[in-house]
Amino acid sequence: MKHEFKPSLSLLDASMIVAGSMIGSGIFIVSADIVRQVGSSGWLIAIWLITGFMTLAAALSYGELSAMFPTAGGQYVYLKESWNRLIGFLYGWSLFTVIQTGTIAAVGVAFAKFAGYFMPVFEISDDNIILQAGGVKLYYAQLLSIGIIFLLSYVNSRGIEGGKRIQTFFTVTKIAALLGLILFGFLLGFNNEIWHANWQNAWTISHTSDNSTFTGVSGIAILGLFAAAMVGSLFSSDAWNNITFIAGEVKNPKQNIGMSLFIGTGIVTLIYILTNIMYLGVLPLDSIAFALNDRVAVAASQPVFGNIGTYLIAGLIMISTFGCINGMILSGARVYYSMAKDGLFFKQAGVLNDNNVPARAIWVQCLWASLLCLSGKYGDLLDYVVFAVLIFYIITIAGIFKLRISQPDMARPYKAFGYPIVPALYILAALVLCFALLMYKPDYTWPGLIIVLLGIPVFYFIGKKG
Repeated sequence: MKHEFKPSLSLLDASMIVAGSMIGSGIFIVSADIVRQVGSSGWLIAIWLITGFMTLAAALSYGELSAMFPTAGGQYVYLKESWNRLIGFLYGWSLFTVIQTGTIAAVGVAFAKFAGYFMPVFEISDDNIILQAGGVKLYYAQLLSIGIIFLLSYVNSRGIEGGKRIQTFFTVTKIAALLGLILFGFLLGFNNEIWHANWQNAWTISHTSDNSTFTGVSGIAILGLFAAAMVGSLFSSDAWNNITFIAGEVKNPKQNIGMSLFIGTGIVTLIYILTNIMYLGVLPLDSIAFALNDRVAVAASQPVFGNIGTYLIAGLIMISTFGCINGMILSGARVYYSMAKDGLFFKQAGVLNDNNVPARAIWVQCLWASLLCLSGKYGDLLDYVVFAVLIFYIITIAGIFKLRISQPDMARPYKAFGYPIVPALYILAALVLCFALLMYKPDYTWPGLIIVLLGIPVFYFIGKKG
């Protein structure tokens, strides 16, 4: 019996995969670091607006590619078809080694950390070390995160229906909960004095590096602060492209993938901006910047819900991260499946099981993500690849221009919104950000480039027969 992908994802399902993969734990945390970098309410909102514009611009541009190549693999396929096999492989290599699996690991541990509010054994502290060997420590939180990754990998290996139901349920739940947090924040926690104080010097940029005092910044150094500030917001808004990985299982993919990208990224962008506006109406700017463990949402919940707010936010983050992990497990394996079909990944990853899903690719992904959980280095790895992620987005969107020239007669059921201006604006904005990171935050750039470049010898080793 021949196994093949079954188109079973509706527009709603696809939109929930986009939104659910984007919303993890970032929106509850990263605003603290943004405020420490730029020190003002106006620029906090501006950074989220710029991030939202970049995300929407990229998503709307990907719609054209998704309509041209409505097959499993998504961005890997786009890069391979518009440029060459090596560029496609380097993206898939980076996705497997760090981007997808590292995010699964990081979000899994975030789930476990917030479970510590309900079961202290999962708090990462010296009291909860299972064993220690040299500088490596094993915590119960890591074991819980691995257990969640294995559970969701098992569910998704049994067919797409289970993963689809989990994704839709948890995404709808966390969107509703976030909207509830925003609404109650404005109704019960909004403080006019705090709001006006936060906006008194809304466009004065200042920075703190010692978590205590802000100092004014001027000149070209501002660019570096902006780049550092946007690292968190961009990662909080990333993974929207995951729906392209599973295009072979979306009904009417030539239309629905582009629409789901617009709907999903639009919903998340609006929620993120409203959430940050709510933070500014509830918390003084210093309380956002220096929130305990950067948990801004927990701090904001206190004046709204009282002490129970901590547990409400912890539960919301657990729901959010659970759905995020599921979406990334479901989608990532389809890239490795496509690579395997091209002879660029483990051969058995290119096989569908009786449930018409790439189960072996799912389990390979599961094992590597679990190892990253145990290593404790997933956070560092994600910092390293932010530069590489942006480079791949730039190259992918540049592929639209290349294909318009090299294959002008190829069917394009959907064309990139605002072409050529909107795609060009994204490329320009991303290039400026990459330049700033390269100049002022080399810790975010060179390690990521090294990870990507390590894929070149691997490509020539395993891909020479492809």
